[in-house]
Amino acid sequence: MSVLVSDPGERTGLPLQVGDHVIDPPVVLAPMAGITNRAFRRLCRESGAGLYVSEMTTSRALVERNAATMDMVSFADDEYPRSVQLYGVDPQVMAAAVRIIVSEDRADHIDMNFGCPVPKVTRKGGGSALPWKKDLFASIVNAAVDAADGRVPVSVKMRKGIDDDHLTYLQAGRTAAAAGVSWVALHARTTQEMYSGHADWSAIARLKDELDPLGVPVLGNGDIWTASDAMRMMEQTGADGVVVGRGCLGRPWLFGHLAAAFRGDRLPAEPRLDEVLRTLRRHAELLCSDYGEIKGCRDIRKHMAWYLKGFRVAQPVRQALGTVASLSELDSLLAQIDGDQEFNTDVGSGPRGRTSGGRAPTLPEGWLDTPFIDEQSACAVAEAELSVSGG
Repeated sequence: MSVLVSDPGERTGLPLQVGDHVIDPPVVLAPMAGITNRAFRRLCRESGAGLYVSEMTTSRALVERNAATMDMVSFADDEYPRSVQLYGVDPQVMAAAVRIIVSEDRADHIDMNFGCPVPKVTRKGGGSALPWKKDLFASIVNAAVDAADGRVPVSVKMRKGIDDDHLTYLQAGRTAAAAGVSWVALHARTTQEMYSGHADWSAIARLKDELDPLGVPVLGNGDIWTASDAMRMMEQTGADGVVVGRGCLGRPWLFGHLAAAFRGDRLPAEPRLDEVLRTLRRHAELLCSDYGEIKGCRDIRKHMAWYLKGFRVAQPVRQALGTVASLSELDSLLAQIDGDQEFNTDVGSGPRGRTSGGRAPTLPEGWLDTPFIDEQSACAVAEAELSVSGG
């Protein structure tokens, strides 16, 4: 299949169905801890169409109605469809969390996280470590789908496996499909790789071949830095849609580019620095509106390097932006930056965000001894239902 972004007659991918809602183009914002809050989701939604998933929330914290967690699963009045990602290792707790979301009309879509590779999650058997225990994985997915009772669609996001010797994605994909999920999203890296190297898009193609006869869509995730990358992934893998994570850090307008690419339109020009600075300022303002000026300004600090990637900014200003404490201080610092700069495509459109990986995964003792839950691994996951977050 040939994809020509500039040719409006070409079309890749089909709209995703989320209950009564059509996601067209089939583009999903990946949940990212501390990133995909209401403020960032709004910026992305204003840029283009798609499905914008909340930060990963812990099922037990939701069941216990932890105040911070309840805020994470709240949405702006005009945010629709609403999408929540849940993390959990206990089927009963996961089912209880899903029932809360469904019965209280808190979301229109639920995604389950089996892809988080960070050590604080995997060391207790959660996230991307969990599909190795195929009986536990099946129990959790079935419990969530059953609890949703067809009223809210449920999907799964996962990785290839723990490492190249312990791949789980094909088995887990079949299990999820049999349970009745709406789609399966695959980040084409292992836990060991984390965010390093290059995503193995051929694994997405293999999963697509595996699940296509079952009628379950497959979404591809990993190394989508530009709209052209998304089109190449779709062409090479036959995926039904794309999940975008690190590529939109400091670039919420990427979703506008993706929408244009899926329509077959000419891609918009990358913004000049003055426009980027306006987006950065609006991002900070939205955060302050949600969380107050102190917390909002603290939160925007992590985004500075992403927004300014590839632009010339005096080092003292960059350093001061990293400690900005008020909107007035932010305005003063942004005024010192020369906004008359073109976007540096070579640098700004490349990889951004975390790039760590290659180390042995952090797992519970004896986790890899058997692909089934035993007494030792059951003790490990019993401690994993904590209010943690990952991506």
